[in-house]
Order: sequence, then structure tokens, then C-alpha cells
Amino acid sequence: MKIKISYASADDIRRACLMVVFAGLVAGCTPRISPPAAVEHSQAPADFPESYYQQAEAPGKKFLRVDPDRSLVVIVVRRDGPLARLGHDHVVASHDVRGYVDMAGDRADLYIPLDRLEVDEPNLRSEAGLTTQPSEEAVEGTRHNMLERVLESGRFPFALMRITRRVTDRSKLSVTIALHGTMHTFEIPAQIETLPGGIEISGQLMFNQTDFGITPFSILGGALQVQDRLDLRFRIFAGGS
Repeated sequence: MKIKISYASADDIRRACLMVVFAGLVAGCTPRISPPAAVEHSQAPADFPESYYQQAEAPGKKFLRVDPDRSLVVIVVRRDGPLARLGHDHVVASHDVRGYVDMAGDRADLYIPLDRLEVDEPNLRSEAGLTTQPSEEAVEGTRHNMLERVLESGRFPFALMRITRRVTDRSKLSVTIALHGTMHTFEIPAQIETLPGGIEISGQLMFNQTDFGITPFSILGGALQVQDRLDLRFRIFAGGS
């Protein structure tokens, strides 16, 4: 649905700028808001196939454990709308990817606690080609709105990923993402590297928030909003458990 935008007066623009301070995922002028309290995730989510990997510990089976300290998932969130210039693009990252890799089965299963996502780390913004840095207050507000209003992390506390190597085309990986109660599969080029102590699986893909039943954040009747499309890249290192 198209939104009709008329020319604004100087007073209208000033009012719009004031309203922008309440923007979430896109706007970089959000007031300080206490981030949601972190939830302790000592166990995998109920729908994570933990039992599969417990069985993999049997003789003759080889599986690797994901190392969160050497793994990373990054999503670039871009602004949109007629007033996009008043907002910021954002970088969301997980440094807490957990799970396993089944070497014999060409399969990896991962889960990400959403309440541990980080927003707008300077080095990741630089890597994404973003030259500005939102204030600490803006980052906190963005993270709060992302978790509470967009991802609804209280209802859906985890994102899950399953990565499999295609039998018919070994140059491709199938990446299935379960997010916000919805699941989608993507085909991407296989990037698997053997490293000292384990392996690294990496790749990138694009997806739409609406494919997962997520409404992109917006204010001012859509004049300032988040693009539906997100760019995701991941680097997963797994070693001996």
C-alpha cells in the first residue's frame, strides 16, 4: 500500500524530528531505555535436536561443538521511507551462537538466544561500511524496541538454524532458519574450511522480515521505517567437544 506524502512545512519537519527520538530499529535518536533483563539459557530450547547429538556421542560417530567465542552471526538492518535521512542503518550481531556439527551427517544445528544480541558495535558497523556511530542511548533504545516490539523475544526467545550440505550438489548448503514461530530454507554456496582444531562454516544470505511474520518497525505512518529485507552473514567455528 502506498502512502501519500505531502510537502511539509518547517514546523512539520521540526515536529517530525521530535517524534523521531522515539523511533526504534531505524532511528538513531532514541532516549535511554533499560535493556530487557538477560535470561539465563543454560539449556538448549525445547525444539533443538539435542537428543540427536547425544546419540552421536556413540562409538563411530563424530560431532563437533560450536565455539561461541569464535563464531558470529551479523545482520545489517537498513532504513527506508521519505524521512530515512533522519535515521540510522544498524548492525545486529550474535556472539553467543551455540550448537553442534555432525561431520558424518553433513549437518549442523545451531541456536541463538535473542536477548543476547548486540547492536551497533563500532567494529561491525565499520565492516558493514557504515560511517556513523549512534549514541549509547540510541543503541539501547534500538535494542529494546528490536527485542520487545519486533522480535517479541519474550514469546520467541531463540532463533534456530540448521545447515546441511546437499547430497546432489556438494557446492551448496541448505540453511533453514526458524524465527518468530516460522521456518524458511535458503540455498547458498558452500563455504567450509578445515582449520586447526576444527572446521569453519560461513555464508551469507538475504531474507525478508515479513516472510517470518515480522512487521518491520516504522513510525510516522511509514515515513521512517526499516527495510523489509535484511542481509545476514555467519561464521561458525566448531571443534572437539
